[in-house]
Amino acid sequence: MIENSILKKNRQGLKALVLGLTFPCTEAIEYAARTGFDAVNLDGEHGAFSPDSVDLVCRIAHGHGMSVTARVPSIDAWVINLWLDRGVQGILGPHVESGADAQQLADACLLPPAGRRSWGGGRGTMFNEDDALIAAHGGKLGFSRWTNANMIVSAQIESKLGYDNLDAILAVPGLGVIAGGPNDFCASLGHPGEPNHPERQRLTADIERRARAAGKQASSDITSTLNLQELLLGSAREFARGHANDPLGT
Repeated sequence: MIENSILKKNRQGLKALVLGLTFPCTEAIEYAARTGFDAVNLDGEHGAFSPDSVDLVCRIAHGHGMSVTARVPSIDAWVINLWLDRGVQGILGPHVESGADAQQLADACLLPPAGRRSWGGGRGTMFNEDDALIAAHGGKLGFSRWTNANMIVSAQIESKLGYDNLDAILAVPGLGVIAGGPNDFCASLGHPGEPNHPERQRLTADIERRARAAGKQASSDITSTLNLQELLLGSAREFARGHANDPLGT
């Protein structure tokens, strides 16, 4: 396992540059590393990832010194564990709507004594290789403390209920970061299809203000993310506009 490259960049007083993926593309990860990106984020809620593909993404990214984070499909502990065992170093839990949800999320992400994450045998626990764990961290307890310190636990507040229960969510010690979800949030406020509705924007700004006051961070405080599909579609449209009327033979 590598030091969390997002937190490493943050300690320099800078946001980490993150490439967002909705499908596995190891070539894009190599390109991102060559152009100065710090980490990779996988959308496991709406994207298309198998455990094998996540394992490959982590292997390639770690080889370039880039951490991998993920929005998982649910906050169930067994689901989160599948991603952490591959080597993911940051979890965004979707649809967090209560303090109990936030506690469940934090417990699933953090090894004891800080949480209740199950110990596995994959990359996320150095393949359970005792000699390596002892050499690098003095044993499993030392590794647990190290990996907890390198884990980003984020909750996605994307409903009116989540907003109403924000104080209880922010009171969970293991939770470090709050993220939004403007499309689902606006729908829960009675404004479907209007993610830029003033009420949604106002409540999101209030969530971020209160999160910072509680000693947490907003996701936009620590990362700047470019999604691969936005990059490809934007560049492709720009190319098409610029060359759609190129005359033949010139």
